[in-house]
Amino acid sequence: MKTTLIKMTMGLGLMALAAQQVSAQTIRNCAPRDVVVERLASGYGETRQSIGLGAQGTMVEVFASTETGTWTITVTAPSGVTCLVASGQSFETLAEALPPQGNDA
Repeated sequence: MKTTLIKMTMGLGLMALAAQQVSAQTIRNCAPRDVVVERLASGYGETRQSIGLGAQGTMVEVFASTETGTWTITVTAPSGVTCLVASGQSFETLAEALPPQGNDA
């Protein structure tokens, strides 16, 4: 019983530390939109390639550089704070046609 209690306490402590780490990472990956857009342009040569509306009024954007192939996905809240969601390399622009109707591809 004592060992189980110690393990549970340690587990809760680790979860609390992990939550703090995630919170700290989130803060570092967010900034006012104009700051983020400028950093993506000046640091990576990325420009907005696509845009869409997400849940709760958020704006989802894809920035990419056709020269270097780097890309970044951002989400901007109605408050104007933009957060980096994902980034990577080998960006390509595609314009694929929809499959014919009735095809369960």
